[in-house]
Amino acid sequence: KGYTTFEMMKKIWLLLVLCSVFVVSQKYTKAEISRITEGTIDSALPIFQTSDSLQHRVLLDHSIDANPKNKYTEILVNRMKIALLSTAGGVGIAAPQVAINRNIVWAKRFDKEGNPLEYFINPKIIWRSELLNLGPEGDLSIKIFRDYFYRSQGIQLEYFDLKGKKYIEIVEGFTAVILQHEIDHLSGILISDK
Repeated sequence: KGYTTFEMMKKIWLLLVLCSVFVVSQKYTKAEISRITEGTIDSALPIFQTSDSLQHRVLLDHSIDANPKNKYTEILVNRMKIALLSTAGGVGIAAPQVAINRNIVWAKRFDKEGNPLEYFINPKIIWRSELLNLGPEGDLSIKIFRDYFYRSQGIQLEYFDLKGKKYIEIVEGFTAVILQHEIDHLSGILISDK
């Protein structure tokens, strides 16, 4: 089927609009850059708490994708790790917990030798097992709250590294639980609301 000039122009215009939305959505705002770079960049960013109403609102916002190759993404990733390591036994953290609503999480990999911490940029769960496990969860942003929740035993995860390389992998067990919990944060979902 042939397209008229008008139909072709509409398609090109729509493509340009979609591309510009994608590019703009990945740029950091001045407020985000200020937050990411405040203090010394080799220190932990403070972890937001639900007990503070302004911080709670940030935790409930939806996050947007981050440009993996952006220099501020690298600083944010590093400062999130320092924040996680500064906690007493935390196993995961999401960018909204440090007041940046971007799709970035850290998780302890109990499924790998040595249980390393790993970051995930723009993570998406593209498959969940139907088999569910019931287990305890807490949250760095919710003091004195712990409860039991059902989570998929296994997930297939798509994400990027700081070089922009895309990965797809199957994650199972407690690491899958951690990732599901942290990815919930990216959608503004807290365990206290489940």
